[in-house]
Amino acid sequence: MMNIKYGASLLSWTTPNWTHESGLYAIEKTAETGFELLEILLPHTVDFDAPAVKKHLNKHGISAVCSLNFSAETHLPAHPKQALALIKKSLDRTAALDADFMGGVLHSAIGCFTGNPVTEAEKDTVVNVWGEAALYALKRGITIGIEPINRYESYVCNTAENVLELIEKTGMPNLALHLDTFHMNIEEANFKDPILRAGNRLKHLHITESHRGMPGDGTVNWDELFEALNTINFEGNLVLENFSSEVPGMQQAVSLWQKSPYSAQELAEGSLAFMKNKVKQFSI
Repeated sequence: MMNIKYGASLLSWTTPNWTHESGLYAIEKTAETGFELLEILLPHTVDFDAPAVKKHLNKHGISAVCSLNFSAETHLPAHPKQALALIKKSLDRTAALDADFMGGVLHSAIGCFTGNPVTEAEKDTVVNVWGEAALYALKRGITIGIEPINRYESYVCNTAENVLELIEKTGMPNLALHLDTFHMNIEEANFKDPILRAGNRLKHLHITESHRGMPGDGTVNWDELFEALNTINFEGNLVLENFSSEVPGMQQAVSLWQKSPYSAQELAEGSLAFMKNKVKQFSI
């Protein structure tokens, strides 16, 4: 087996609105369920007690990776200076947790649109910010993973190819691809080609079904996905990011309008077992 870590997202247990209490709860539940790491979605203020969080992670024997999404005020194509400042601040927090990876939607703010496709000038702005951010991260031993998301949430990077094209223009070795099977199911032609195209640039993968529920209950072609991971000798993180309407506030936070048939605990346990079975089945 290659170097694969199984993780849960903060959103597996609680809403994105970070509090000290919700963070500690997510750490405890992640460890109890048998995951190796927790993906901490950083608050937009990036304001949390990193030493206390690190202490709690160590207490429960799990590691952390971080992720970041932009708000309208840091929509990168329109506000590059603000976006870069937020990325640097977030990288400092990531380093304070002794984490070596920060992923997320680092090309645009979710829900920000111009009404037109991304322009070459906007692409150049993104490349410049990513290049500076990567240099800053390199000094801290951090890899930055960039997540393409679907057309209804962004116009900048919707596919793996969109992200890889811009990463390659930076020439930076510590920029990686962060894929999400929910978005892939909407935007990619299949689950094989984007992974083969990425090769060792793929470091982080959100495992989530087409309807954000239990893997195997929807339309994601899991066999094709895991066969492709085997082909590239994938080494990185497989992180659960599905949601339960049982969690107070989750329906509003992620537009989960349908009632979930599973509790957060059932989703976490079932998804972890599913991931491990697929890794074993395809000898990854």
